[in-house]
Amino acid sequence: MAHPINMLILCFTFFLLLNLSHNFAFAFTSQDYSVALEKSIRFFEGQRSGKLPANQRLKWRGDSGLSDGSGYHVDLVGGYYDAGDNIKFGLPMAFTTTLLAWSVIEFGNSMHGQLENAKEAIRWSTDYLLKAATASPNTLYVQVGDPNEDHKCWERPEDMDTPRNVYKVSPQNPGSDVAAETAAALAAASIVFKDSDPSYSSKLLHTAQQLTSIVFDFADRYRGSYSDSLSSVVCPFYCSYSGYHDELLWGASWLHRASQDASYLAYIQSNGQTLGATEDDYSFSWDDKRPGTKIVLSKDFLEKSTQEFQAYKVHSDNYICSLIPGSPSFQAQYTPGGLLFKGSASNLQYVTSSSFLLLTYAKYLKTNGGAVSCGASRYPAEKLVELAKKQVDYILGDNPARISYMVGFGQRYPLRVHHRGSSLPSVHTHPGHIGCNDGFQSLNSGSPNPNILVGAIVGGPDSKDNFEDDRNNYEQSEPATYINAPLVGALAFLSAESI
Repeated sequence: MAHPINMLILCFTFFLLLNLSHNFAFAFTSQDYSVALEKSIRFFEGQRSGKLPANQRLKWRGDSGLSDGSGYHVDLVGGYYDAGDNIKFGLPMAFTTTLLAWSVIEFGNSMHGQLENAKEAIRWSTDYLLKAATASPNTLYVQVGDPNEDHKCWERPEDMDTPRNVYKVSPQNPGSDVAAETAAALAAASIVFKDSDPSYSSKLLHTAQQLTSIVFDFADRYRGSYSDSLSSVVCPFYCSYSGYHDELLWGASWLHRASQDASYLAYIQSNGQTLGATEDDYSFSWDDKRPGTKIVLSKDFLEKSTQEFQAYKVHSDNYICSLIPGSPSFQAQYTPGGLLFKGSASNLQYVTSSSFLLLTYAKYLKTNGGAVSCGASRYPAEKLVELAKKQVDYILGDNPARISYMVGFGQRYPLRVHHRGSSLPSVHTHPGHIGCNDGFQSLNSGSPNPNILVGAIVGGPDSKDNFEDDRNNYEQSEPATYINAPLVGALAFLSAESI
């Protein structure tokens, strides 16, 4: 029989090794973050609609939606499918574009070999948004496809035979939210292309500004929510629950940053309070832009001491403080494994957007040695980086389930992603048409998806860190462009850091 002391030493050693394994098994390197960055951008190629280019890397995809808009005598070919279905929703697509552009603006210098791929991902969307904004006078096309009909089918985008109805906003049917978000996307993208393609950059900014090309002036002049104008074709899918005030201030903020036109500064000063400048909100998403707007505008105060924006620094601090455990105004919920948890449906969208805002604000703070003020407590930029890194690491596999929530990254990742194109045989291996109802066999199958949607971030685990790799569980297993977009910037930052 073993001596009790020896048994105690053995148990202690095992406990120590277990903890060392936990602490260091997922010590991600800058190379790991670089690999994840490449994959996170490649994902967007799996969401492409339209004629695919020769350099398409996800080879299992094919051309799709080549006649989009033709029944309405407009060209709406291109753009992105939002998630696992075959609809082109304008509001989340524009937000995705704004966040991809913001990622490049802040962290493009850290993207190295992936910068051109990131810019190509942005251009694929902005080319489409330009068409949507300029195809018809006083009109912004905001959606292609009827989601109610699309969701009755499980078919590849290459096989679509569901109605490709086109939906628009106009002075008679306003959509300030989607129009202002489109303006933000075009304005932010104009900054990305300012040096590499000045002509394209000017076109983007001009379209964002001009009434004849719609967008911001249109959004402000003809106020109203697109949810009210389009009702059941956007709700409950992408209802503008927060209203349109947040997008108007967000759009003006990006136009101010892109153009440095004093009129946008005057607009922000005159309308800011009405549009939510003094309201604190703690979720940043395709629907609610308030936290992001505060951080965009705080930049001028932190870097240029522009006094008009001092209040935005205060409200940015309030948002950041809500995320920091132990701060006097902490109010976020975290899972036992340490993941920020906002809701059961696609929770990782809030994790990636919050992580991006933490890192971006940390960057702004570092320019003047600033800190976050949480009551009597102050937190340096490094604290924000630490918190964001923990969230990104959780996504990549440092979590209780020991699974990466990025498809194709790490040893274990979701295999049954809620995604039509990924779950059905590729058109290249099965060129025959797969009808609307024929695909449900694949949806309900327990087999892994035949096509790997590399880089996709799925909805993620529940509040107890539990994850069900089940294609029918769309809340946990469905990817979306707006989950990935802010992660691109976060990964770029982490790939360049020596942490």
